[in-house]
Amino acid sequence: MKRLDGKSALITGAGRGIGLAFAEAYVAEGARVAVADIDMDRAQAAASEIGDAAIAVEMDVTDQASIDAAVTTTVEALGQIDILINNAAIFSAAPMVEIERTDYRTLFDINVGGTLFTLQAVARHMIDRGIKGRIINMASQAGRRGEPLVAVYCATKAAVISLTQSAGLNLIEHGINVNAIAPGVVDGEHWDGVDAFFAKYEKKPLGQKKKEVSASVPYGRMGRPDDLTGMAIFLASDEADYIVAQCYNVDGGQWMS
Repeated sequence: MKRLDGKSALITGAGRGIGLAFAEAYVAEGARVAVADIDMDRAQAAASEIGDAAIAVEMDVTDQASIDAAVTTTVEALGQIDILINNAAIFSAAPMVEIERTDYRTLFDINVGGTLFTLQAVARHMIDRGIKGRIINMASQAGRRGEPLVAVYCATKAAVISLTQSAGLNLIEHGINVNAIAPGVVDGEHWDGVDAFFAKYEKKPLGQKKKEVSASVPYGRMGRPDDLTGMAIFLASDEADYIVAQCYNVDGGQWMS
């Protein structure tokens, strides 16, 4: 028997990168998955790549109507939602004196508001159905500390960790486990964008910051999306039943807490 047999999961930002790796890993463990993304073409391509156990769902985590519609679509297609992964997020960087209010609002709206209100919508569904569900929020090692050029992003991920703690303590009375994963530096399209920010503000050649960060990881390399799937499967499984309101570092040894 596979660890997630008979379970249905909704994963936000799952059209590529870490979210897609989670979707593929969940299906391999017996789950059916709703691949949710603001880019429907990307979601459909990902779901098609995964196969019959996946569906594509269009979802904008800054729009409550879109969140509610995505939950409804997922329930209609998969029967119910047993697992939610709040993965959708964006990154930005700037010196403190150059932070713009529009960037601040956008990052908090997606990274924090998107997590909170998607969690809320799915938790209501789980409570109404009596589902002993699992909710996994994607935090970051950036939420464990401040960084000179990444104040707003770090603040959003610190907020995700705090939300996880509060939601975990509140929702466990309904049998819903809420926990989080804090990745370190994960290679891929996302980090190419991060590297470009550092190239701009630290006056480094493109790719230089990525090399420096990779060399600093105790494990010896940057993470890959599939390095995170084991923890995501574990936290969604029955084995994690007694784990509540925790945030797990999966970062090759970059941060200890």
